[in-house]
Amino acid sequence: MEKFRIYINQKHSLALANYHDLWKWSVDEIEKFWTAVWDYTHVIASIPPSGPVVDGSAPMDTFPIWFKSARLNFAENALWCKDTTKTAIIATGELQETPRRISYAELYTRVRQCAKAMRKAGVVKGDRVAGYIANCPEAIIAMLAAASIGAIWSSTSPDFGTIGVLDRFSQIKPKLLFSVNAVVYNGRPHDHVQKLRQVLEGLEMVEKVILIPFVPSSPCDASSVENGLTWSDFLATSGESIEPFSAVSAEHQGQDQHQNQHLELIEFEPLPFNHPLYILFSSGTTGKPKCIVHSAGGMLLQHKKEHILHGNLNSSDILFQYTTTGWMMWNWLVSGLTLGATIVLYDGSPFKPGPSALWDLVEQEKITAFGTSAKYIQAIQDVNYFPNKFNNLSSLHSIYSTGSPLKPESFDFVYDHVKKDVLLGSITGGTDICSLFASHNAALPVYRGEIQCRSLGMKIEAWTAPKTPVLGSSGDLVCSRLFPCMPVYFWDDPDNKKYKAAYFDNYIGVWYHGDFVWINPNTGGIVMLGRSDGTLNPSGVRFGSAEIYNIVDTYPEVEDSLCVGQTSPDGTDERVILFLKVAGEAGKAMDAPLDLELVNRIKTHIRNQLSPRHVPAVVLKIADIPYTINGKKVEIAVKKIISGQTVVPSGTLVNPESLDLYYNIPELKQ
Repeated sequence: MEKFRIYINQKHSLALANYHDLWKWSVDEIEKFWTAVWDYTHVIASIPPSGPVVDGSAPMDTFPIWFKSARLNFAENALWCKDTTKTAIIATGELQETPRRISYAELYTRVRQCAKAMRKAGVVKGDRVAGYIANCPEAIIAMLAAASIGAIWSSTSPDFGTIGVLDRFSQIKPKLLFSVNAVVYNGRPHDHVQKLRQVLEGLEMVEKVILIPFVPSSPCDASSVENGLTWSDFLATSGESIEPFSAVSAEHQGQDQHQNQHLELIEFEPLPFNHPLYILFSSGTTGKPKCIVHSAGGMLLQHKKEHILHGNLNSSDILFQYTTTGWMMWNWLVSGLTLGATIVLYDGSPFKPGPSALWDLVEQEKITAFGTSAKYIQAIQDVNYFPNKFNNLSSLHSIYSTGSPLKPESFDFVYDHVKKDVLLGSITGGTDICSLFASHNAALPVYRGEIQCRSLGMKIEAWTAPKTPVLGSSGDLVCSRLFPCMPVYFWDDPDNKKYKAAYFDNYIGVWYHGDFVWINPNTGGIVMLGRSDGTLNPSGVRFGSAEIYNIVDTYPEVEDSLCVGQTSPDGTDERVILFLKVAGEAGKAMDAPLDLELVNRIKTHIRNQLSPRHVPAVVLKIADIPYTINGKKVEIAVKKIISGQTVVPSGTLVNPESLDLYYNIPELKQ
């Protein structure tokens, strides 16, 4: 970061004295700043940019085009290193004694073979390729192969149930689907093929299903899946022989920087900066999840900025992020390849065989940057596992925490019981931008309870009213200048109505993110105060109530339901509460207890069809559900009431008296 500040000063004859000066310049001079990021981080382009970078005066909601003249390919930027002895990916997980190591040369070769096989299967630019897939190397290979062609990648993890997957993939209509035979969690294998077959019944547009033998001890019969092929059989359609590679040993990692000059080259499609790379999904609060389309150029430039400038990472780093393929942090981790760094994949429970699992991995693989969630740090703290007592963490220079706000006490725990001289970077952004608004910074101090800084190029502010930014007071998080990782559009949103409603209705023409924040005027740090909207966010796992309603509505015993989050007293976490209005005579007798057998059936259904993380913490009987006059359930008001606030009923409510039912509920006071 300091080198970049000096570079900017020299390039533009400036005297930026510190990070705040640099940040201010980056959001005032967006064209100069993003051009500098492009040059400084060595973006590879078949046609370098020329002419205007973007129309900086254009309103944010008019979809300005960035670097219009440039042509690039994300996969080419991730595969510039072709070293035969440099490890690109280390993959491991539960019950896996020996991590799998893939060199950059092997990665390049497998991506080339996969891309050829995709082309043989008819995949062309703009097609969708999807993964219902574990966090394995094949997911990255398939994604990069799709990107090399200009196809669009989208993935969900195996813990998603069939409804959750269909709500997402049925909208984008993938041509190919990559999946796994089984997964391992909590110490035992779980078959995945049965769920996969159920999903495929609703995805008739899928032309080929590629089944990966992720769990060797479980059957991998591709013939049991319609249009199924094994991973090796699919690669063989490339016309190349699929020879196994010799493993890269940890001892030889990075010792020989000789580049393999004999690799057959990949055909990288030269694409516009704004060409789609990923489709990620919103939480689905008000219906089916929105399909958020992210550009290849936006992801590349933003992630390089975050890894190289903010994180001080380079090709010698070993980057780990505990994630699944259904979370944006997977995409963020994969971008570590654009540095020539080694990335580490882990699939399974972080507490099996014990709380040391991930810290043993840090020690064994000499991980330098460790990404996790605030909930995980709290969980390690709760079980009194002190990593610095049991593990050699000398390689570790950074810890990243995201998913939910990191409590001040967790800062204490990390510095007391993990490592005293580590950079603890609490970071925040979201699926909507697949990157960060406020982030870590290797050139700044860490202040207890705060995110270190507003990210370069991201003019985030706390607004209490339109064009009213405040420091030292809480407000809505907005971003008031253009930035290149804005989604290019939503899928199947031809007039951009959903897109504009999602981000630009609250403050006309200015990005509204739905978070409530406080910016420290003295340190420049950020404190996240929670969501401004009604999205459910237990333990940092974000999802929408509509996913729960889609299941509960199938029960004839339930007349109506309301699903909201209850914020913890210290404001750092949230649990999901499900209220049921029971049908018939059972519903009228409010003194009668809720049928526990019904509750268990609903919870099991939610667990199986969505995921264990979607299961409500508390299910309660209620006499009435509040509605607006245009038929919308009133969630935010109820969330505020059960979280300890007093709410004045809105004039738009059909039944305002129903809100009284949600005050002082004994089961929610614990």
